[in-house]
Amino acid sequence: MIPRGVEVFVGLEPVDLRWSFDRLGGVVLERLGRDARCGALFVFFGKRRSALKVFFADGTGLCVFYKRLDKGVFRLPMPLDERATSVAIDERALDDLLDGIDVERAAPRPPRHERVH
Repeated sequence: MIPRGVEVFVGLEPVDLRWSFDRLGGVVLERLGRDARCGALFVFFGKRRSALKVFFADGTGLCVFYKRLDKGVFRLPMPLDERATSVAIDERALDDLLDGIDVERAAPRPPRHERVH
């Protein structure tokens, strides 16, 4: 379902993964400066980085692919410019990311009642 041979951009700022099509399309334009229907894939992480969404247009409409890891967190690719809002990756890097090859273990979190707010 995810197309091959397209550009892939990873957003470096976390998004609220409850957002759906219209809001993610707005984020693509506002933060990444691209048209959501340009044919590229856009990868967004939540603030905990244990889940991600891949957002793209397939020619007939908008698509969202959601993945949540059972353990660990996704590792963000390193930008070449510290002011960058996204990083371009190739298809192999996307496959590795989705397969969980480049994930780091999340630090254990204390139970909710023990967290300091």
